[in-house]
This record gives sequence, structure tokens and C-alpha cells, in this order.
Amino acid sequence: MAGSEKTEKATPKKRKDERKKGNTFQSKDVVSVVLLFMAFFILNLMLPFIYQQLKNIYRGQMDKIVTMDTLTVTGVGQLFREAAMVYFVSVLPVAIVIMFVAIIMSGVQTGFLITGDALKPKFNRISPISGIKRMFSLRSVVELLKSMAKVALIIGVIYTTILSVIPMTPDMLATRLESNLIFLNKKTLSMVQTVCLIFSVVAILDYAYQRYDYEKKLKMTKQEVKDEYKQTEGNPEIKGKIRQKQREMSMSRMMQMVPQADVIVRNPTHYAIALKYDMDHDVAPLVLAKGKDHIAMRIVKVGEENKILVKENKALARGLYESVEINDYIPAELYKAVAELMAWVYSHKKKENVK
Repeated sequence: MAGSEKTEKATPKKRKDERKKGNTFQSKDVVSVVLLFMAFFILNLMLPFIYQQLKNIYRGQMDKIVTMDTLTVTGVGQLFREAAMVYFVSVLPVAIVIMFVAIIMSGVQTGFLITGDALKPKFNRISPISGIKRMFSLRSVVELLKSMAKVALIIGVIYTTILSVIPMTPDMLATRLESNLIFLNKKTLSMVQTVCLIFSVVAILDYAYQRYDYEKKLKMTKQEVKDEYKQTEGNPEIKGKIRQKQREMSMSRMMQMVPQADVIVRNPTHYAIALKYDMDHDVAPLVLAKGKDHIAMRIVKVGEENKILVKENKALARGLYESVEINDYIPAELYKAVAELMAWVYSHKKKENVK
């Protein structure tokens, strides 16, 4: 069905919920390439140090072995501990750098997300049916092809490097060991650089694919978007009814204030404003109610039922409606016009009192 197709981009709430579950975007190939670059960069810097350490331990242990009458378990254990310590000291800086870079690269892609949701047991992971679906999914096929391409590229680079070294083998037999090691080191580094460059291209393509696949999985159906909107913002129909009820209550309160007005100024059917002015308490005339069209007619009707004076003044009615809110005092620019209106009200009331 068309309604069940995931055609809509993921909403911010959807992305946030998926992130809480530990479902974030990450390209492992990008991490691998950066680690490969860094590992061999550090190894290249530390190679003289590592070489000297290994050379010293080799010579020192050979000298000890020569002076021993017999090899005992204790002696062999001591030799092993010394060698292990040298290897540990040589490898530890490289391991620390690689671990730090791996954390940084993963954190950059995932936003340093830490969640325990991914560690929770999920039975669909051990389901045979789910496992078969994952095995034959598009993602699995892409990962398989990618792995095969990596292996083929590595084999090709190694094979090409060995072919270039074979013709030099006779000369290497007559060359000093240190010179041969330097030569092989250069060849190895050149081979690694070639592999890294090729894998960089693979990582860029993998990053683009992982991004596309991640966005595709996050897509939502139109119904899911509507349901999420109802959950977060509330049902539009209910909210509309609530707003309507609030307007009705506000209108009712406003109409209850109309009988307290001194005068209603109108234009003659479009606008109506109810004004009240108490010289002992108010700094200026106060707008008790205002309305347009049918609301204006209701204000006038309530006013007439309660014997409130009604005065027609098109300009003043429109000006008050547009510039003053309910329960606010009129602005200074309308003082003169309203003062004339209030003077008319007081004179009219005085005449009625005389009668």
C-alpha cells in the first residue's frame, strides 16, 4: 500500500529516539584507514628505537645463553620476561596512540554517544529467520563484495611488491644485513602507503554508502509522521476544539463586561468597542470589549439591552479596534477623540438625570 511506503525523511524526534537506542551512523572503513595511517606513521617514527631495543635484547640474551652451562626453567623464564618487557615497551606507545585515535574517530562519527541500550539482549538477534534475512540482505551482499575487493587489492599490492623485489634477491645475499633491512623497510612502507591510498578511496565510497543506508533505514511512512505529530503536539482536532472552547470562554467573559461600560462606539456594523472611564481609579478610558462584524453586533445588542449609550464614530471605532487590546487603556494619540466622546456621554447622562 502507498501509505506503508517509507518516503518521508526522519523527523528530529525519530533521530533522537534512534540515537538513544544506540543506532548511529558510522563507517568502520574510515576508522580502519585512519588507524592504518596512524599505526604505520608511528611505527616509522619509532622504528629506530624499536630496532635498537630488539638488537640490544638479542645480543644481551645471546651473551647470557653462551655463558650458561645448562638451560634451566628459571633461566629460560628470566630470558622470556626480559624479552617480553622489551616488546611491551616497544609496542605500548603504538597501542596507546591507536586506541586513542580509534576512540576519537568513532566518537566524531557517533557524536561520542554512550548508551547501554545496545548491550541489552534482543531475541531477534538469535532468531534463525532474522539471521537468514540478514545473511541475504543488500547490506550483507555489499559487505561481502567490499571484503572481497579489499582482499583482492591487498593481494595485488603484495604480489606486485614481491615481483619488484625478486630480481634484487641475488644482490641482497651479498649485502650487509642492516642495508637489507633498510631496503625492505622502504619497500614495506611504500607498499603500506599504496594500500592506504587504495583503502582511502574504499573508505570514501563506504562512508557515502553507509550514510545513504542509514538515512534510508530512518525514513518514515506518512502515517508514522502523523502519529508522531499527534504524540508530540497532540491531536489537531482536539487542539482545535480546545482553542474553540477557549475562544468561547473568552468571548463569554468579554460579553459579561459590556454592561459595565459607559459607552459603545461603533462603525456602524463592522466595529464596536465598549469603553469605561472611572475618573477616581482609571488614568484613561479602558477598553472592556471589542469586536468585528458579528461580534460587534453582539456587543451593541448586549449594550442596548443594558441601556448602554451607543455612539457612531467610524474613524474612532476603527482606530480603537486596531490599536488597543481588551483591558488596556487607550493610547495618548486617541485622548482627544475619546475625551470628546466621554464629554458627550456625561452631558447625555446629565440630561437624563435632570429629567
